[in-house]
Amino acid sequence: MNLLCVNCVTAAPFPANQHLSSRAHNVPSRINAPSRAPASFDYRLRIRRGKKPLRFRVSNAAIETRRSLAASAGERQLSKPSAAMEQLDFERGVCVPFRKYSPETVRNTVLESRGAIVSLLSRGVEIVWSLGFYWSTLAYDYVIGRDEEVVSARARQLRNLLCDLGPSFIKAGQVLANRPDIIREDYMNELCILQDDVPPFPNQVAFDIIEEEMGRPLESVFSKISSQTIAAASLGQVYRATLRDSGEEVAIKVQRPQIEPIIYRDLFLFRTLASFLNGISLQKLGCNAELIVDEFGEKLLEELDYTLEARNIEDFLLNFEGDPTVKIPRVYKELCSSRVLVMEWIDGIRCTNPQAIKEAGIDVNGFLTVGVSAALRQLLEFGLFHGDPHPGNVFAMRDGRIAYVDFGNVAVLSQQNKQILIDAVVHAVNEDYVEMANDFTRLGFLAPGTDVSPIVPALESIWQNSVGKGLSDFNFRSVTGKFNQLVYNYPIRIPERFSLVIRSLLTQEGICFTLQPDFKFLEVAYPYVAKRLLTDPNPALRERLIQVLFKDGVFQWKRLENLIVLAKENVTKMSSNPAFQAVDTQGSRKLQFSRKLDLTDTIKDGARLFIFDEGIRRKLILALTEDSKLHIEELVDVYRLVEDQIDIPSVAVEVARDFPTVVRDLMLSWSESVLSDR
Repeated sequence: MNLLCVNCVTAAPFPANQHLSSRAHNVPSRINAPSRAPASFDYRLRIRRGKKPLRFRVSNAAIETRRSLAASAGERQLSKPSAAMEQLDFERGVCVPFRKYSPETVRNTVLESRGAIVSLLSRGVEIVWSLGFYWSTLAYDYVIGRDEEVVSARARQLRNLLCDLGPSFIKAGQVLANRPDIIREDYMNELCILQDDVPPFPNQVAFDIIEEEMGRPLESVFSKISSQTIAAASLGQVYRATLRDSGEEVAIKVQRPQIEPIIYRDLFLFRTLASFLNGISLQKLGCNAELIVDEFGEKLLEELDYTLEARNIEDFLLNFEGDPTVKIPRVYKELCSSRVLVMEWIDGIRCTNPQAIKEAGIDVNGFLTVGVSAALRQLLEFGLFHGDPHPGNVFAMRDGRIAYVDFGNVAVLSQQNKQILIDAVVHAVNEDYVEMANDFTRLGFLAPGTDVSPIVPALESIWQNSVGKGLSDFNFRSVTGKFNQLVYNYPIRIPERFSLVIRSLLTQEGICFTLQPDFKFLEVAYPYVAKRLLTDPNPALRERLIQVLFKDGVFQWKRLENLIVLAKENVTKMSSNPAFQAVDTQGSRKLQFSRKLDLTDTIKDGARLFIFDEGIRRKLILALTEDSKLHIEELVDVYRLVEDQIDIPSVAVEVARDFPTVVRDLMLSWSESVLSDR
């Protein structure tokens, strides 16, 4: 397991097994707090996330919360996470000690509140009565044989029932809308409505919360605020306002009143009920039901804290820093709290209004290309991605950029998970379906030790049927539909973060089809992946490039040519976006460089591999002399593809600069081999 931890040492140190993890990358150093910390402090560790620094915070509030919880519940109990939470850590490749959610924290919070028993009993009766009556109608439909006839009506009834039961159930419905391993597709489609259609709460209540959190009247902060909500969601709603001091337009996100105790109470009841369903869940999904509730609870409590969302925005700003095609709103941290979030107003056109986008003269194809590339960068490069990119949260800017809002629901993929996803792509390209099935186990879809042999033929059938007609006819919805059938037939559980990945891809593909019905998602996605394989300096991706280029020990010349053509296509499409034209002269040099497929580092790494790796050297020599002939023609074809993309003088300078190092490494390698022979 690729655990990612930092030991946090304070004046009152935590137990040795307590670690603090960053978001998806190994952290080599320790953070040592001073012996006397101020009342409020914020440690920041800058590390490299690819080429971007990653910020890492340790707040005094979190430490004090941890100490108070330890005092009330006992250090031993809190330092030992539940088996379900340990499984989540194992699957993610990260450990998270300062969770807002844990079963123990929820239980202690609920049971220590005033009138807890009465509140739990009354809420339990309400839930059991409402859901019990609904399930009885489903059973009646099944008995009289009309269950298939009334599916749409029952799905609509379920959506209305979840709205009546409150924000926890609305959120649960939104999650179920992306869980084909739990409910059927027609119910999922109905529950998708919950993502956009939630009743708002009164304006005056919202304004009172804003004033309470900011500690001053609205008029002293904002010169103008909208009289109607701009959007309403399960946990909060949004207003548009103007800052009095600067005149800047902002969006204010306000949390629903008294929602936190309701959420904690419902999570306690959810997990109590789940404990009775573990046997069924293990049989159907290969995991206990408590794990599913823990995944849900962890994400829900994160969304409930708007200070975390503000940090998410900062991380996205950092990731896309210098990218002229993506707009992330600025956050006004001095005005934010756990219940109020103030961020820059995005003056763009929502993707819910495709006609307005077309009428604005925006290059739709260029905009969609930028959107797909931004989504793939989040998944495969940053490991931090927007978990809810529905059309209302995505904007088309008039200068060709794509903009995102609502960062409460984001998900993290560890370095390990990102590499496994890329492995799965490589295995799909190489048609290695046994390894694809093993990738499912490594990603947490299957329980460890599960026999994957029955799944291999199903995966082969799904993939070959989906791509058999070529990239132009491929779409994720058809693959997902077939995969849903596989989920019903095998003990497959879709981990929460990957349900968000699936939803993210499906939603963005849906936006593409809405704006341009003949848009080919994979015709943009494949060039991006090809460019990453050819140019990314990550050694792990270099290994995967070699796996792609060799099949059964034979070098794939045609595959290399296709990768280069696709990568050049990605560079051309991205650099032609109008957003590049709006960059100031300071950034023009960098952008001019990005208009070419820079293969300098790849060529240098390839040369080093040829010199030092005997296995690779043998394979390449065989590739050039296969079938007892020199494959000069193939080599020339490859050179013609890249000659306009390579700065020959620059490569020569780089090679000359590295020549002493190469000679030294070569001599060391030779001496080691001689000594080992003796």
